[in-house]
Amino acid sequence: MIRHVALPTSEQLEAARRVVADHLVATPTVTLSLRGRPVLAKLESLQITGAFKVRGALAAIDAAHREDPRGAVITSSAGNHGLGIAHAAMVLDVPATVVVPANASHAKVKKLRGYDIELIQFGSSYDDAQSRALELAQNRSIRYISPFNDTNVIAGQSTIFDEMLLQTPELEHIIVPVGGGGLISGVLLSREYHGRADVRVTGVQPMESSAMYHVLRGANMAEIVHHPTIADGLAGGGDDGAVTNELIARYGVPLVRVEEVDIRRAVREASETNGLVFEGSAATAYAAITTDLVDDTTSRIGFIASGRNISHELFLALLQEPLA
Repeated sequence: MIRHVALPTSEQLEAARRVVADHLVATPTVTLSLRGRPVLAKLESLQITGAFKVRGALAAIDAAHREDPRGAVITSSAGNHGLGIAHAAMVLDVPATVVVPANASHAKVKKLRGYDIELIQFGSSYDDAQSRALELAQNRSIRYISPFNDTNVIAGQSTIFDEMLLQTPELEHIIVPVGGGGLISGVLLSREYHGRADVRVTGVQPMESSAMYHVLRGANMAEIVHHPTIADGLAGGGDDGAVTNELIARYGVPLVRVEEVDIRRAVREASETNGLVFEGSAATAYAAITTDLVDDTTSRIGFIASGRNISHELFLALLQEPLA
């Protein structure tokens, strides 16, 4: 079933800016050295939940609460969006249910258990979790909040690029991790709002699970085969007919795909050379720049470091792997 979702209106974008400003501190944009090249990094890895997703969650739950002050919400997630919903539900005092796959990241599940939410682990993939969440939403007559295909979620994610442009107006090219496309959709809307069509946007996905890449080439979600990746926040399917698919196609955003070995190396290199903890999803953008997948050696380039929620066991294992 195709879920038809509208793009945010100017009023919804402003509402998202207000609720994010009320409850979150702006994350810094810093200059890193990536193999000798100065690169701007928006450190969403320093968010209170460990990932950018809390922005969209705040905007979506705030909108739901204004519409129905007594209403509950439910979502499906690979982990980070669930953490965002859990935190936003606590801050805004809204009952929430989060459905994640049974094999979701241990680090993210452990954090989720620290919140006063209903946590359900179901199935072996994000698609399984989403199907279960949609079924429960219908049975319970409560609002389902998609991690990406949701008007207010996209509005919330747009605040990342609002901040980045204010912090580093010299930015010329931004590299954005892409799963279902909520983050890059927010970037595109923010770029339009600020009249910065001069800033190039490139999306990056893990080679092993790159649904958006294939969808933009005519595939249906059911046809796409997914393989394990440490970029678990980007893994799995999206929605056929999602507004994010439409927006990325409309703007002609190029997508590049990063090999698993390069994502693993990027996690280690970010730690060893820049002292930063990135989960696999954030490391995809780092890897795209350092492996020359992005054909741009002269622009003032930057990326969104989307999160840090990596298990200690995986992080330690990656630190022991060779960089080469």
